[in-house]
Amino acid sequence: MSRFLKDLSLPAIVAGFLAVLVSYSGPLAIFFQAGASAGISTEMMTSWVWAISMGAAISGIILSIWLKAPVVTAWSAPGTALLVTLFPELSLNEAIGAYITAAIIIFIIGVSGTFDAFVRAIPKGIAAGMMAGILFQFGVGAFTAIETTPALAIGMLVSYVVFRRFFPKYTLVLLLMAGVVLAVVLENASLAGVRWSMAVPHFIQPEWTIGSTLSLAIPLVLVSLTGQFLPGMAIIQGAGYDVKAKPIIGVTSLVSLPMALFGGITTVVAAITAAICTSKDAHEDPDRRYIAGVFNGVFYLIGGLFAGTIVSLFTALPAAFIAVLAGLALLGAIGGNLAAALEDVSHREAALITFIVTASGMSLFGLSSAFWGVVIGYVSYLVLNGSVNKK
Repeated sequence: MSRFLKDLSLPAIVAGFLAVLVSYSGPLAIFFQAGASAGISTEMMTSWVWAISMGAAISGIILSIWLKAPVVTAWSAPGTALLVTLFPELSLNEAIGAYITAAIIIFIIGVSGTFDAFVRAIPKGIAAGMMAGILFQFGVGAFTAIETTPALAIGMLVSYVVFRRFFPKYTLVLLLMAGVVLAVVLENASLAGVRWSMAVPHFIQPEWTIGSTLSLAIPLVLVSLTGQFLPGMAIIQGAGYDVKAKPIIGVTSLVSLPMALFGGITTVVAAITAAICTSKDAHEDPDRRYIAGVFNGVFYLIGGLFAGTIVSLFTALPAAFIAVLAGLALLGAIGGNLAAALEDVSHREAALITFIVTASGMSLFGLSSAFWGVVIGYVSYLVLNGSVNKK
């Protein structure tokens, strides 16, 4: 406890909050689409948000304190996208059964060490190229927002540059505050509709069928491992933390089991938001950035308890505010990964291919561009290095 109190810092706490803000404003929108497809009530939707928030809160706090690294967890965004296409043919009870099945399969893969071996086999340049490609769209989003809300976007961009120049340690803190003020003044954002209310979780009886296992459980395992755990572990390890996937997959899978009974889809290690908490903006000292992971979990805990309130609060702010905030907050991570991707000459061309494939957002056979970026980039690396070795 004494070390924890000593390591506390405002930038780390704000980084944890920003990561939650980005998650609630982005991937949560997909969750609402899935809920609309399933035709669930507002009360059940609140239960879903409570479950995914609690899963991220519990696992993130435990792992960050245990591993002394900023381990940010969340719900499976690509897995949630699968739900949109499956409802309403798939019943809610079948979905819960598939969640449980997926969590058990992911747990077995994680504790066996198979996934760790896979991550170790990927060259550093390829992993960095994949991460740069994933984050690239968020950086672009910060500037395309100028088309729809020029005053707000340009105001936040100018604020970022000024704060970075004169208050580099507190850039994100000040940017968040300035962005809220600009949103209220320039875009007439109003918080009048926000009301405090405690979330009430609803138990859902699981049902197992062959159809739900093949259509949801197995694809959920694939997209969670390739679209979340793979890039998420690349971010953590790329930031210099010698953390294995085994404990992270083990804890997140175990937490997923009870949360599934209340509508929570598989808990996974975060990819996009992890970059915020592992960057220098969270703290100059890497050994003190785990505080960002802990408070990321704390803010998820608050969000879960007040699920209805927190969703209405974030949706009250303009979409451009979130897009610009996320993009600017990730600029450092984008630059760092691009530099790492192009640093080693032997990796450079393959890393560039990985970056372009991942940034394209392509999807093939239900697998994300992050997966294909690694596959195509790694094959390119083997071929290119093989030809070099022959010479």
